Amino acid sequence: MSSIKSKKKSPIPIPTNKWWQKTTIYQIYPRSFADTNEDGIGDIAGIISKLDYLKDMGFETLWISPLYKSPQRDHGYDVSDYYSISPEYGTLKDAEKLIKEVHKRGMKIVFDMVMNHTSDEHEWFKESRSSKDNPKRDWYIWKDGKGKNKPPNNWSSFVTPNAWQYDKKTDQWYCASFLDFQPDLNYYNPEVKKAMFDVLRFWLKKGVDGFRLDIFHAIYKDRHFRDNPFRFKYLVTENDHDGYFQRRLYTVNHPNNFEFAKELRTVLDEFEGDRFSVGEVAGDDQIIKRYLGEKRDGLNLIFLFETLMLKFKTSFFKGIIKKMEEVYPAPYTPTYVFGNHDQRRYMRKINNNLEKGKLVALFQFTARGVPVTYYGEEIGMTNETIKLTEAQDPLARIYRWLGDTLSEFLGLADIIIRDRARSPMQWDDSPNAGFTTKKGKPWIRVHGNYKVRNVSTESEDKDSLLSVYRKVIHLRNESKALREGSLTLIEEGVPKDMLVYIREFDKERKMVIFNFGKKERLFSNSTDCRKYCFSTNTYDHNEFDLFKVPPCSGLILENEHSLKSSKGPKGKNKK
Repeated sequence: MSSIKSKKKSPIPIPTNKWWQKTTIYQIYPRSFADTNEDGIGDIAGIISKLDYLKDMGFETLWISPLYKSPQRDHGYDVSDYYSISPEYGTLKDAEKLIKEVHKRGMKIVFDMVMNHTSDEHEWFKESRSSKDNPKRDWYIWKDGKGKNKPPNNWSSFVTPNAWQYDKKTDQWYCASFLDFQPDLNYYNPEVKKAMFDVLRFWLKKGVDGFRLDIFHAIYKDRHFRDNPFRFKYLVTENDHDGYFQRRLYTVNHPNNFEFAKELRTVLDEFEGDRFSVGEVAGDDQIIKRYLGEKRDGLNLIFLFETLMLKFKTSFFKGIIKKMEEVYPAPYTPTYVFGNHDQRRYMRKINNNLEKGKLVALFQFTARGVPVTYYGEEIGMTNETIKLTEAQDPLARIYRWLGDTLSEFLGLADIIIRDRARSPMQWDDSPNAGFTTKKGKPWIRVHGNYKVRNVSTESEDKDSLLSVYRKVIHLRNESKALREGSLTLIEEGVPKDMLVYIREFDKERKMVIFNFGKKERLFSNSTDCRKYCFSTNTYDHNEFDLFKVPPCSGLILENEHSLKSSKGPKGKNKK
């Protein structure tokens, strides 16, 4: 039996009065979300057709992966025109309609912005590579080599051992931090900075509420082109971007990046409505805080990727809570990301166990901070076993020489075949999972479990993962304690396989209780949170002084001052 005692004096909550500090974010990968014209590729009209579903789920902010005109060699992250929409997805008018329809439902919309590089088919780069004396030559990073077939230095890209690409026509090399057809822009050139800030202004005027900033930590590189030092690490991992036996000392997290973050913030602040940015960066906590700014005048939020290393253990979740409260206390706002378009789906990390998924959801939406959901996580979508030979992802094509057997044996397949986490959204059990019509051929294979794991089927099951997501998101939206309250971790008297914390705002208190273990636990509650609010399992009683917590389950109790709108029904079998 375990008992807990609340601390004598609860921390005073610091109001989070900006919408982006208390929102919920849902990432849409447009290519895979919903296809309305039977070409097998998701489109803007498809996103619009599903807005009511997302509103009903309770999501408040939509992050849309790139829609801009692109050759689609990296599925939109290779932009050839920031002011146009890729025809696969629709038109500029369609994008404007999407923004209006999102706002009509009281939601926010965030566009993905790729600032580090463009496509090699962008008009800027075509001009730049045409000759050494072209006015746009200095818009990109060009450098003489060290001799025949020898690049300027040892810099590697994020996905290959060499960041430099040789241009035979002008006999120079250009830098590409990601893929060879994505040349890096030169932000030491003020014309480039102005041009990209004007791109931001264009979309801000259209009404977007902010931007997700792709590989923002790579914007500036060492202008002296010094070699990166050696590090005994070959593969780039989820939360550590060093690789190919290099420590990226001179190619990421350059001091100029931190000032650039502040400059970008001033552009956002030119517009009403608390426009915001969330950055994709990798680095230690001191680095991340520098992006946020000493006065929190840099990027508004940073994706904190520790949660991508998900392990279904109490120690993992407790460690996350402790770190966020110690390193990013209010008014800093942590983020909770369990998956995205570049990573393995989190279901893959918990053995495809839906009950465990319910606890992941409960944690993500009750911890202090901003939860970010990747499309399909709410129904338990998992990685499809797409082979190297059938993958369209350019990263998979680079490593096709490994072969399927060896890549699986080395545990690399899910890392280098990003398409596995990008299979079409599973809406129902009809052919092609409702992503497209029976006539349409999806751009990549639909997961084989779509007949049982889809929105339609799970919507009719009150015990489904989807139902848990919907209920806990709505509970969060209706509770100031969960949206913006303080968090107190309770450890005294709590067994090692349980996690307990209290969220508090004014007099409203909610206690969140997890049992990550395989055994039932008898729980003694000495706080004033005695009223049932939510659970992942069915409870057949109404007293919560002393009660049993089933294995792999979680619940929320509240005190009498909690908001009426967030209370659960009274009686038996409440959930």
